Amino acid sequence: MSRGGSSAGFDRSITIFSPEGRLYQVEYAFKAINQSGLTSIGVRGKDSVCVISQRKIPDKLVDEETVTHLYRITKNTGCVMTGMVADSDMQVQRARYEAAEYKYEYGYDMPPDMISKRLADIGQSYTQIAHMRPLGCCMILIGWDQEKGAQLYRVDPAGFFCGFRACSAGTKQTECNNYLEKKIKKNSMMAENDVIQTAIAALSHVLATDFKPSEIEIGVVSEKSPTFRKLTEAELDEHLNALAERD
Repeated sequence: MSRGGSSAGFDRSITIFSPEGRLYQVEYAFKAINQSGLTSIGVRGKDSVCVISQRKIPDKLVDEETVTHLYRITKNTGCVMTGMVADSDMQVQRARYEAAEYKYEYGYDMPPDMISKRLADIGQSYTQIAHMRPLGCCMILIGWDQEKGAQLYRVDPAGFFCGFRACSAGTKQTECNNYLEKKIKKNSMMAENDVIQTAIAALSHVLATDFKPSEIEIGVVSEKSPTFRKLTEAELDEHLNALAERD
């Protein structure tokens, strides 16, 4: 639907710039990320990195074991997806395909930065092809690189990717980033437990709620355990109790 004024007609096509130099369809893709109502966070420490997301069950009849926003891409790389679920699944499948092709050709797992760059290149191509559209999702990718250690990247619908010490995506992204800036500035070389608890504290702070273990999910990669894994509810409960005692 076109709008009046200088933007009239320019939001109908993804390949046409408005007179202000904007691509409205790409901007709408960023807004689509917030439609899920979820917020996700990634935090990197000295020798570990984690991602956290809310875990909402959309319907009482849904099997809760099948609902997740955390995905493994390679043995040592995983991600959290925020935004439209179908688009998220498609991007994860493409990431796994690219990683499998890379390993077949070169004989070792695709590094996290290469996965991020490849997905960003593909995402950027969607912004200039008329018969495609940008994906309405954002990927926060974590992994362990044998040369660089813990890695944290964010890939957005415009095809931009960058490494971070901490980042967020979703409804409360701005509030999360403000909170994380203050925390990371004080201590950017956190141990694994501090990394996980900082992520939980950030999400709890911006949403103004205390979580139960069943309401969040966390993925972790560390030097002592470089395999991407999800924390169990028992492990989540330990961190939530430790955070409550600390506060």
